[in-house]
Amino acid sequence: MSRQLFKATAAVSGLTLLSRLLGFVRDMLIARLFGVDVATDAFFVAFKLPNFLRRLFTEGAFAHAFIPVLAEYQAQNDPAAVRQFISKSASMWAFMLLVLTLIGVLAAPLLILLLAPGFNWQGPQHDLAVLMLQITFPYLLFIALVAFAGGILNAHHQFIVPAFTPALLNISMIAAAIWLAPLLAEPVTALAWGVLIAGLAQLALQIPPLMRLGLLPRWQLDFRDEGVKRLFKRVVPAIFSVSVTQINLLLDTLIASFLTVGSVSWLYYSDRLVEFPQGLLGLALGTVILPQLAKHHAQADPKAFSNALDWGLRLVLLTGIPATLGLILLAEPMLATLFQYDEFTHTDVQLAGQSLQAYALGLLGFLMIKVLVPGFTARQDLTTPLRYGSYAMVISLAGNVLAIPLAHAGLALATSLGALINALLLLNKLRQERVYQAAPGWVLFLVRVLLASTAMAAYLHYGVTIDDWQHWHTTARIVNLLKVILLGAGVYGAILLITGLRLRHLSVAHDKINNFLSS
Repeated sequence: MSRQLFKATAAVSGLTLLSRLLGFVRDMLIARLFGVDVATDAFFVAFKLPNFLRRLFTEGAFAHAFIPVLAEYQAQNDPAAVRQFISKSASMWAFMLLVLTLIGVLAAPLLILLLAPGFNWQGPQHDLAVLMLQITFPYLLFIALVAFAGGILNAHHQFIVPAFTPALLNISMIAAAIWLAPLLAEPVTALAWGVLIAGLAQLALQIPPLMRLGLLPRWQLDFRDEGVKRLFKRVVPAIFSVSVTQINLLLDTLIASFLTVGSVSWLYYSDRLVEFPQGLLGLALGTVILPQLAKHHAQADPKAFSNALDWGLRLVLLTGIPATLGLILLAEPMLATLFQYDEFTHTDVQLAGQSLQAYALGLLGFLMIKVLVPGFTARQDLTTPLRYGSYAMVISLAGNVLAIPLAHAGLALATSLGALINALLLLNKLRQERVYQAAPGWVLFLVRVLLASTAMAAYLHYGVTIDDWQHWHTTARIVNLLKVILLGAGVYGAILLITGLRLRHLSVAHDKINNFLSS
């Protein structure tokens, strides 16, 4: 079982990496072909909502509501009841989404006014954004059904198809930018059509494995089913609890629409880079730690529960601190390497670099939330993370208003502050309730990580000349960026080894975790 779990984890991580790399290719292509102007700002506003919903439904949030209820039905050892629950839930889900999609398409002008009130009412930029939102909004229907199907497949230990599915969005948008855009009067609308086509392809990909399991849902709408009622009572608080950061990013776009032309795009490109460590580490932690915590809670083993949280927090700091420093110190080189071509200028690199550094300051908060929220949801406590998430959202919104003099970078800084406060509130509550108690060895662990991080930061600060990136061609930029990242990681790893850090020091729960993985 242990070998199978590690293979599945490696496969999910590898396919997530593939999707992230394709995402960078997509964004490099958009920057190169479309640049930064009123048209790209309009697309990013229109894409913000479906992309926001994609993150909500396909990156684990929906699973907090769906998988525990599905597991209860599976525990009854009644395949007919499982199939009936799946069909009734899928039918209700599809019905609600279809109604919401129709409303969204019809209300697109109002939604753009809400998402980007800074766009001139009935002006060309507003009209273009409305058109692209109407094209992309049905993606909500497809991607939410994809998340539903992915929950079924993951519950049956089939991880490959759900993990590969996000890559189809990037593939579709890349193809649309290259081949469809030159054929259209307004080339940027090709990206919106690429999103819609991707939704259809992603949903179609789920059908064969569901058929092989004999769990392809049938239309069976039942508003009175108790299992369906329980599921949908959990959906909103579960999704909100782990998605506050995404909501804050949506608010950033809203306020950025009032700022200088290009602000929406600068925030988008900087957010894309912060997404990389969030996606790889956050998704892995969400996949591993939630079922682990749920099992310890079901077995009434509070010590193992606490140790699992301790392991997750140490892993966050071990990887999150150097990632934060790397994003701050290499902000402009990374942006120049990935995006500075043709219409994306050196000025765009500098301005996007400011918001990237501000978002990077909140990376530890973003990652800690992925570990700490399952500490509540595994105990079926959805209220606490919902309440603290609301506090964080209000704080971020207030910070957005106060940070307007700092322009788009101030918006990013406010979002980071909200994430850090959210994480600290969650951690403090777990400690107060004695659900989490820090295991021995934290002081020495932090000293080692901080020493290694300082050495790495010194190398990046003194060994990297930002101006060089402006004179190098594409290949030179890529080669030098990879070299710098690998050498920085080498310095970090070497100092950790020299100071005596070993994998067993990540947690005193080392044996407990191995026992869980092999059970």
